[in-house]
Amino acid sequence: GSIDVLRDIENINLELLLADLQLVETRLERINTSKKITKEAEAEREILKKLREPLENEVGISDIELSDEEKKMIEHLDFFTAKPMIIVVNIDEDQLVNGWEQREEVLRYCKEKNLPVLEISAKTEVELSELDEEDRAEFMKELNIKESGIDMLAKAIYEKLDLISFLTAGEDEVKAWTIKKGTNAKAAAGKIHSDIERGFIRAEVINFKDFKECGGSMAKARELGKLRLEGKEYIVQDGDIINFRFNV
Repeated sequence: GSIDVLRDIENINLELLLADLQLVETRLERINTSKKITKEAEAEREILKKLREPLENEVGISDIELSDEEKKMIEHLDFFTAKPMIIVVNIDEDQLVNGWEQREEVLRYCKEKNLPVLEISAKTEVELSELDEEDRAEFMKELNIKESGIDMLAKAIYEKLDLISFLTAGEDEVKAWTIKKGTNAKAAAGKIHSDIERGFIRAEVINFKDFKECGGSMAKARELGKLRLEGKEYIVQDGDIINFRFNV
């Protein structure tokens, strides 16, 4: 019945650790009691034995040193503590403006654990979603909010998962496509359709910031040399607007 953010974070972490430890024990028992142990099962067993002691000592899988090959071998087990984590603290409007009791302590804890932490008022977010653009801007100004909590959370998730978005624009719609940071143009084309990737010729690219500076006009962007042609190895940047040229 009491409010204690650090206690709650640690309780959740402990529950996740115990769930993963239980999964390790279950898998080890299944492998050990199998009539025939394959080469793959033997390799998995060795990794699971490596995970057991740290988990017993409350060390999550994301903090255990594993090779890329080892990570791939246990990927199918979907361990909780191997997943990226973001801490979101739900506060009220008054706390949003004036701060809250455990704030410094929680921020320090999250910094030590390298955990992104966001302070969001769910009630405020609901109220903002019900306002028109002008009233929303005024309300945010009153609360000294520069960005909505939903937007901040989306950005934090993208950053934590190493994701970016590129845009495609046509007469009917504008669409955002989510890809991993470092994806090249040809692979990004495959996100839309495999035929576009297969028949990739060139990508016509302009970043949204440049497009905005050109007054939202492709003709002006082309005139100013902001619209450029890129090959298949071009690394797509967050906010790129891309028109793919392809032939199949």
